[in-house]
Amino acid sequence: MTVSSGSSGWTAAAVLSGNPGPDVLSPDLPCRLVDPEVFFAEAPADVEAAKALCTDCPLRASCLSGALERREPWGVWGGELFIAGVVVARKRPRGRPRKQPVGAAAEVTRREAAA
Repeated sequence: MTVSSGSSGWTAAAVLSGNPGPDVLSPDLPCRLVDPEVFFAEAPADVEAAKALCTDCPLRASCLSGALERREPWGVWGGELFIAGVVVARKRPRGRPRKQPVGAAAEVTRREAAA
């Protein structure tokens, strides 16, 4: 197996052999400091929090390119959300969208209808 990570230069073979390079297994990486389940969350707010953890990660670009190469089915990889193997901008909440606007949008709709 020789899956490359991109710019950082490590390969899956190197990781499996125990010599992945200095940055890959660093305990200081954001993904090593939190529960891995954070990167596979269901709630949209939790997904955004996971994406924020990747913001300053030095391996962000290589993590994203590796996930794209592997066609990861879902989760947050390199600061991007994957659903069904495709990068999506944000996760929609479960359920159907509201039929009636809520809050400020409802007020604008009422004003437009009264005019």
